[in-house]
Amino acid sequence: MPAARAARAATATAVRPDPDSGPGPSKPHRRKPLTLSRREDLHGRVLVSPTVLVVLLFAVLPFLAVVLFAFLDVRLVDIPRLYIDNLEFTGDNVTGVWNSPRFWSAAWTTVVYAAASSAGAVLVGLAVALALRRPFPGRGIIRALVLIPYVLPVVAATTIWKTLLNPGYGLVNAVGVEWLGWAEPIAFLTTTSRDVGPFEVPVALLCVIAFEVWKTSPLAFLFITARLQVAPDDIEEAAEIDGAGKVRVFWHLLLPQLAGVMALLAVLRFLWSFQNFNDIYLLTGGSGGTEVLAVRVYTELVVRANIGTASATGLLMTGMLLAVVAVYAWMIKREQA
Repeated sequence: MPAARAARAATATAVRPDPDSGPGPSKPHRRKPLTLSRREDLHGRVLVSPTVLVVLLFAVLPFLAVVLFAFLDVRLVDIPRLYIDNLEFTGDNVTGVWNSPRFWSAAWTTVVYAAASSAGAVLVGLAVALALRRPFPGRGIIRALVLIPYVLPVVAATTIWKTLLNPGYGLVNAVGVEWLGWAEPIAFLTTTSRDVGPFEVPVALLCVIAFEVWKTSPLAFLFITARLQVAPDDIEEAAEIDGAGKVRVFWHLLLPQLAGVMALLAVLRFLWSFQNFNDIYLLTGGSGGTEVLAVRVYTELVVRANIGTASATGLLMTGMLLAVVAVYAWMIKREQA
């Protein structure tokens, strides 16, 4: 009997499953706790996601739609009947716009308008910032008044300018006829060009450029003033003691310190003025030789109801702006190297 009991115990021990080797119930898997850097990264992604979503909905998707419509023969009346299965792609829109003389005329006007207004805004902002650099009684009030054109709504600003330049009752024409000896009032916002001595002056284009300079130069004034406030005064004082004049101090000391912010302002203002629509449309409606590319896009889309050519024009505008940004990035990279 003891031998039989020992045999049964040995058999039970042999057939008993090993808890570590058999397919028993799995142990609960514990997640490793997130590190501080991973938690911060996750929180950052959650906080940025609404902005990314807004950019995708209101910037990326509309741009993709412009690219799509640029290669479709479609008009506004075709939108309700536009389906995926009846899309007809064509390159006639882009080639037609590229070969259009009106497109290149508007492109040249846009380049002149953007370059002149950006350069004028930076130079006027620089001049005002230098004039208001040193403390004097009432400087704070004057600085506040300088900012009025920039904060003024564009509709109110254009209304003021249109009233002043009106050929029938405008103050500018009244002063010109009564005091400056003009033979007749000048329709500033509709006159394409006017002979002034041996020169042919683009009257309406100069007016919209002057308006843009007046409206945007306060922004340049703010940037340049902020940079001037951190410029060291002891170097200028030492240069003046050594006999350097105001012009040489500005040219050799102040201008190199302001070159970076002025270049950035010039590029930003060029990009913004290149795609500006509100100011020109409200002032002239594109007449008088002021039809820029943005007004051209509006005309193709609203007046002619041609989505294809309007999208193609906008796409070519984007390419031009990307070329400007690429040149600026190349210049920055070259300076840093």
